[in-house]
Amino acid sequence: MLTVSHLSKSFDFQTLFENISFSLIRSNQIWKTYHVVVKIVRITIIVLFIAAVINYILGLFPWTSQVAAYILNLVLDPFRSLGKGLLLFLPDLAFLIVIYLVTRYLLKLSRLLFMGVHQGGIVIKNFDPDWAMPTFRIVRILVIVFAVVIAYPYIPGSESSAFKGISVFIGVLFSLGSSSFISNLIAGYSMTYRRAFKKGDRILVGDQVGFVEEQELLVTRLRSVKNEELIIPNSILLNSNITNFSSKARDQGLIIHTTVGIGYETPWRLVDAMLKEAADRTDGLLKQPPPFVLKLSLGDFAVNYEINAYFNDVSRMHLCYTALHQHILDVFNENNVQIMTPAYEGDPEIPKVVPKEQWDMPLIGEPHPLTPSPEGEGEHPLL
Repeated sequence: MLTVSHLSKSFDFQTLFENISFSLIRSNQIWKTYHVVVKIVRITIIVLFIAAVINYILGLFPWTSQVAAYILNLVLDPFRSLGKGLLLFLPDLAFLIVIYLVTRYLLKLSRLLFMGVHQGGIVIKNFDPDWAMPTFRIVRILVIVFAVVIAYPYIPGSESSAFKGISVFIGVLFSLGSSSFISNLIAGYSMTYRRAFKKGDRILVGDQVGFVEEQELLVTRLRSVKNEELIIPNSILLNSNITNFSSKARDQGLIIHTTVGIGYETPWRLVDAMLKEAADRTDGLLKQPPPFVLKLSLGDFAVNYEINAYFNDVSRMHLCYTALHQHILDVFNENNVQIMTPAYEGDPEIPKVVPKEQWDMPLIGEPHPLTPSPEGEGEHPLL
């Protein structure tokens, strides 16, 4: 059983609150505020003192007494108006405080609800947990807007022409300058509810391929296989075809495929066996379901074969393609079968295959890998 004493031993609340207070308010900020307040109070006292002295001196003489009264009223009228306005504003201030508190706790309650849905503690039928936080953001905006609409008449100066003019001016600027902003915002929420992809998925958008790093309200950030950051506006995503490589790979496996053109003189059964052998040698490809070969077309000079194999690690897709192509080259060279993709104009005198003795040819200037070097120095790194 976990008691309060155990909690206090395992967690230092005093340190926590000290860290929070240090993060929120720093000592230099407090001193700056203190100096500003002291300066304002000092200036106010000096102005009132000077006004009182001038009023006293001018009031000693009958012909300047009216000037003294005018100067006194000139100084005190702003303070009177400020105090009177503050007293009249107190009921509206209380109403605004109530609206603020109700709105704040309503937002907290809705956040708890949607956090529970997001974490799986609360289950709502036909409601995807990934929708929870985007829906909370929508609800938060609606609640805040509703609260502002209710509080608007109680804001000081809301009935003045100047306040209304500024509100209209801001509204016009927002409507004229934020068309793309609004379209991207709406597109961001639309993409969320479409469930086209999740964070971490590998997707294809147009000619851009990458892993979803972050889906924000205005843009979606992808990371390419070259470790480049791709920033795509959500409005473009909404109007583009999206290919998700990860959604089916997790459960059913994704099929990678590549095409080779082989001459008609090579039996198709042999080609099938070679392509399946290359797929079997490739690490990362699944053995079940087994790879299969399709004959795509009978071309003018060659038959186009397509090898298909299942795999489920989309983060290594480009590496799997590279390894598969390497093994296809090796298997076809081993069997002296020429790959004729895309086409050719005539049969060469010598088949276009690499002899086995040349498979491990070194770079120019390096010793042959099969030739031992003196005292074991300069050996080929593959040996």
